[in-house]
Amino acid sequence: MEITFTERELDVMAVLWDLGTATVAEVQSRLPDQLAYTTVLTVLRTLEEKGYVTHRAEGRAYRYIPLVERERAGASALKRMVRKMFGGRPELVLTQLVSDRRLGEEDLRRLKAVLEERLAEEEK
Repeated sequence: MEITFTERELDVMAVLWDLGTATVAEVQSRLPDQLAYTTVLTVLRTLEEKGYVTHRAEGRAYRYIPLVERERAGASALKRMVRKMFGGRPELVLTQLVSDRRLGEEDLRRLKAVLEERLAEEEK
């Protein structure tokens, strides 16, 4: 299943992933943009309709819980990006990352280690 979020949905999901669970007010207070309570509630309800979050009653409020893990959503987004922006060629993504001059030596070493580990797995 491909997981897709609008930009606003992704902002809300990021808060839920960071906190684990949250009420509408807690999400609202941690968003980078000042959004109305009702707007945050609408986004959460939409995410629930899509099957990405659920809720449980907590007093008069609802506490929302993510059903999709950040890593799974990230993997889905990356696959979509590779397909749409890089013609389905993941090596072009890596080339782009390595060419980025903002990557420091330590970042490059970590990338190298991941590649070497993956190559070792393929040789088995």
